[in-house]
Amino acid sequence: MKQSVPDIRPNYYEANYDPDKIAPYTLEDPLTFLSGEKVTDAASWEKRRQEILGIFAAEMYGTEPPAPQELVIELASENNNTLGGYAIISQYKMYFKKDKSGPVIDWMVIRPRHAKTPVKPILFLNYRGNQELIPNEEIEIPDMWTHYSEDHTIPVNRGVMCDPNRDSTLPVNMLLANGFAVVSACYCQVSPDPNPDEKEDRFKQDPFAYTGVFDLWEKRDPDRTDNPTALGAWAWALSRGLDLVETIPALDAKNAVVTGCSRLAKAALLAAARDTRFPVCVPVQCGGGGATLAKRDFGENIATEMRMFTHWYCEAYRKYERNPAQLLTFDQHLLVAAVAPRKLLIAGFDSPWFDTEGEYLACRAASPAWEICGKPGFPQRPYPGDFETDTIGDFLGYYRRSEGHGIADFDWLMLMRFAN
Repeated sequence: MKQSVPDIRPNYYEANYDPDKIAPYTLEDPLTFLSGEKVTDAASWEKRRQEILGIFAAEMYGTEPPAPQELVIELASENNNTLGGYAIISQYKMYFKKDKSGPVIDWMVIRPRHAKTPVKPILFLNYRGNQELIPNEEIEIPDMWTHYSEDHTIPVNRGVMCDPNRDSTLPVNMLLANGFAVVSACYCQVSPDPNPDEKEDRFKQDPFAYTGVFDLWEKRDPDRTDNPTALGAWAWALSRGLDLVETIPALDAKNAVVTGCSRLAKAALLAAARDTRFPVCVPVQCGGGGATLAKRDFGENIATEMRMFTHWYCEAYRKYERNPAQLLTFDQHLLVAAVAPRKLLIAGFDSPWFDTEGEYLACRAASPAWEICGKPGFPQRPYPGDFETDTIGDFLGYYRRSEGHGIADFDWLMLMRFAN
């Protein structure tokens, strides 16, 4: 007879906001292989890192999609004198077949016009189209599905991220002036992200989420529990953005920064873990399913994730939802560690749903991965207050702030300081 697993709470779909109800849990040692063997140096850490990535592929994010067999990059337009004369804006179309059929990703690159040497690119996926980043009329509005409007068309929202009153902003001139470039594409063009309450059958999460770039890969096997996921697809797209960067001499690909906010921060963290070409990663407010410890079961939890976002995680992850503290054999500190020895800054905020203290604890638990590679680990400081920077180290750091959910000017400032 199959033994039942006791629940922590009668209704495990409800988020826990009471610290006293956090069940005891134990975190796996990032420096211990599944065999029990210990990591002893940087070379053996790389083997353990690959083992960790295998765990997340099999149990949470699905198998990593393959690199494209073809990559056709076409410069669609370029303005050499815009944003007050300070910027060059280039728009690229990226295809994955020689005949340019099938999926396409529209990338926008904004770089400083007066730079004498290659500049550091900041790569991220945006939510509602490249036109939301700056107000220029020349930016193409993509013809694609979105859940951000009733008719599922991209809203004409040119330059809304330049509004300083929004929770999410893009201080593009500040970034350019500090020697950075912006590289971005819309995530819905990669894999549409239907809401859980979508009414039309053709647009529901399964199967509609598995269109876009999913058309490039093998058909999903309903009997497998580790099929590629939307988060995996978005992370894959960020790597394709880095492929683009490597073709542009004016950009310094070896000093690229990958970032994102919320679900797209999860994708950025996963991209950096899987693709060692990213030297710097700054996920902003990624919360549960990103850097937050799932075993704490505080705020967003595995059950809510698997109910609301069926396409973000593979089916194997569902078996842990009833009692993460008891059932999970891994946790997000291992994903954090998988970025080592490269640079990682986790940016949290105070909404209890996101359990940002769980992100701080994940950084502390992941620190040995940097130390075994000869890099400075996580600063041994108490959980910081809002806007404090004592827990930002040279290679691994964490901070949190108050105010709204989004990537704000303060976050961009922290990103630039950390990347430099």
